[in-house]
Amino acid sequence: ITRVSINHPVFATMVMVALCVLGLFSYSKLGVEQMPDISFPGMYFEVQYPGASPEAVEREVIRPVEEAVNSVAGVKRITSRAQEGQGLMNIEFGLDTNMDRATQEVRDRVAAVQSSFPRDVKAPTLARWNNDNNQPVVNAVLVSKTRSARELSIIGENSVSKRLQRVPGVARVDVSGLVLREVRIDLDPARLRAYAITPAEIATALREANIDQPVGVIKDRVQDTLLRVEGKVRDPKQFEGVVVARRNGLALTLGDLGTLVEREKEADSLARFNGQPGINFNVYKQQDANIVTTGDGVKAALDEIRKTLPPDVEIKLVRADSDWVKGSLDGLMHTLVEGALLTVLIVFLFLHSWRSTIITGLTLPIAVISSFIAVYLFGFTLNFMTMMALSLCIGLLIDDAIVVRENIVRHIHMGKDHFTAAREGTDEIGLAVMATTFALCAVFVPVAFMGGIIGKFFYPFGVTVVVAVLVSLFVSFTLDPMLSSVWHDPPAARLKRVWGIGHAIRATDAALDGMHRVYEALIRWIFSRPHRNRLIVLGIGAASFVGALALTPLVGSEFVPQTDQGF
Repeated sequence: ITRVSINHPVFATMVMVALCVLGLFSYSKLGVEQMPDISFPGMYFEVQYPGASPEAVEREVIRPVEEAVNSVAGVKRITSRAQEGQGLMNIEFGLDTNMDRATQEVRDRVAAVQSSFPRDVKAPTLARWNNDNNQPVVNAVLVSKTRSARELSIIGENSVSKRLQRVPGVARVDVSGLVLREVRIDLDPARLRAYAITPAEIATALREANIDQPVGVIKDRVQDTLLRVEGKVRDPKQFEGVVVARRNGLALTLGDLGTLVEREKEADSLARFNGQPGINFNVYKQQDANIVTTGDGVKAALDEIRKTLPPDVEIKLVRADSDWVKGSLDGLMHTLVEGALLTVLIVFLFLHSWRSTIITGLTLPIAVISSFIAVYLFGFTLNFMTMMALSLCIGLLIDDAIVVRENIVRHIHMGKDHFTAAREGTDEIGLAVMATTFALCAVFVPVAFMGGIIGKFFYPFGVTVVVAVLVSLFVSFTLDPMLSSVWHDPPAARLKRVWGIGHAIRATDAALDGMHRVYEALIRWIFSRPHRNRLIVLGIGAASFVGALALTPLVGSEFVPQTDQGF
């Protein structure tokens, strides 16, 4: 490939341009997330059983579900907790389990036993474990200085919440601070005792009186007519006329036994924004939704909602996780660019040639941009792991190009023409450069195939590093010798006469000369008394190794480092 590139420079140039174009196209299609989208092998089950003791929750709900779910393929461990009025269960699967299939099977098993639950058990909640679905993507609040809490609740529940639920990628919207309407019945205990009526009888009577149900069909020779009893109460005041019981031929209505009051329900949550009462909206994303896309969609929906709200009502964006993720990745991108520029600067100070710097420095953008092709084809996203991989290997990507370029320059100084020097210089160290690159691949490929949950996080990291390093090897064997053969270096002494640049080059050379002298003195000292000094050096190395191992327990460990999002 080196000879083809040198003999056909236009072809080599177009290959590099094609890699960059495909890489930029892939970059535009990539999603943005905080961490890789990992399918955690587990689900959680939650059910509400109001008023039930922990024993009743375990006996009537938890145990039947455990027995039903236990036979699902791939189940590794089931842990349950029963408490007052509530049951919780975690179902852990093996890492190789197909979670989509397992999730559907668990839902089917739970639905099969749900019919045997007591009547007061609420509909259970089943969801998969996820690394970021436990935090809202967007937090917004509805406030007004003139509207009552009830009016705000109506706007928030009927307009804002329903619009946010329609945003693509939104799983649910939790609303807090609502003030709801309720019909309260204050019973008279004295009258209940006098007529020997229990509250349970009243509840049964209300349930039977407030119902719409079909009765049957009337048929004749011409047509069939459906009969239906419409018993739903349209006005809450009509509850007072509901007949609860009969005593001695006397019909007792609800109004005879108590007082019916329509009022605001006692609040079970409060929401305040800067001390001002409001309605709070926590928006959660779906399992496989992209956090940035979902956050941008919610913010667009909020802008649309603002246009429809009354002038004295405002909806404010309190916090969007997507903004923090984008800001963090932008910072990582800036770090990557700064690292690349510093790398190119160091190469320039060492090579003393701006053309050699450009020839070797072109490897960085081409390798990084081309890596986005693999990121897109593997289904990865721009996240902390893939961006960290590119930032980490910035220094590695230019190594091959420096070695190839330096050897070509050495052959030029031997008196060869640029064409011959480019071909023979690359051939001479080709095997060594390949060995160096493949050694790096041998380090990072196992990282991509580690086991466990950690392996799933590091899979995009390892693949991204390996692809970037291989692309840098390809560029070093094609673009670098091709440019070296057609782009000749000017005399190096010119740069040293440029003010500023010459000072930096001379300062770098002086620092390197000083390091060389120190290193030479250290080597001479080691070999001056081989037996004693070598033992000292080996002893220092062994002591540092043992000391590092001794410090390991003091470092500690955790799954994900703690982050401060400033909120």
